[in-house]
Amino acid sequence: MRLKITHRTEYSYDVPLGYALERLRLTPYSGGAQTVHSWSLAIEGAREEVRFVDQFANETILISAEGGPRAIAVEARGEVETRETAGVTGPHRGFAPLWLFEHQTKLTASGEGIARLAETIGEGSELDRLHRLMATVAESVAYLKGTTDVATPAEEALARKSGVCQDHAHVFISAARRLGFPARYISGYLWTEESSGHAASHAWAEAHVEALGWVGFDPANGMSPDERYVRLATGRDYRDATPVSGIRLGQASELLAVSVTVEQ
Repeated sequence: MRLKITHRTEYSYDVPLGYALERLRLTPYSGGAQTVHSWSLAIEGAREEVRFVDQFANETILISAEGGPRAIAVEARGEVETRETAGVTGPHRGFAPLWLFEHQTKLTASGEGIARLAETIGEGSELDRLHRLMATVAESVAYLKGTTDVATPAEEALARKSGVCQDHAHVFISAARRLGFPARYISGYLWTEESSGHAASHAWAEAHVEALGWVGFDPANGMSPDERYVRLATGRDYRDATPVSGIRLGQASELLAVSVTVEQ
């Protein structure tokens, strides 16, 4: 499937901005289940400082703004061809060792709730256990916007029994690590016939299976990613794979607007 993606992020300020530094993880790579045919970034109100590949193999760009701009805009766009691989994306790559993905982070730290959830998975093959885990997470955490935010840890989302795709991914990752699997967070895009606005941005998880490498699991939709999914960035949790993040100095109040479209 060939998908055309446009992802625009705009920051506007009520007074001139003193200084801002933004980190962009907005460039997908070719490999596994996808081939990037074209991709570009347009930056308004800021300048590129440096680009590098981080420890998780994400192409990363730092941009800065100073001198009093009232707006910063970043638009990523391009075309990616995807393939059906039953969620398998292949061997581990990047500078971070595989064992790093076995350790919990602040957002995935497991408590009593995650422990109880993991205990219900039972025995079986690695894939059977991970698919049961995906189904259990979907049953335990209803998809409901507004009950969590980007700082909500997995244990809290599970206790609330509601959240969004980010929370499903964190709960799955936390439980998978407790079961002994290296697991990681994936940010990206999902095409549906109704794709528009924030609905086209998505997040899911991958677990490492010894015979296959990394395999994707999307509890929010109850399936392994197929050709409708485009992988953007990876990491131990949301913070490692956030498409756009940064800091600013000064007294300006910030208004954020994000629009994402994915078209076939």
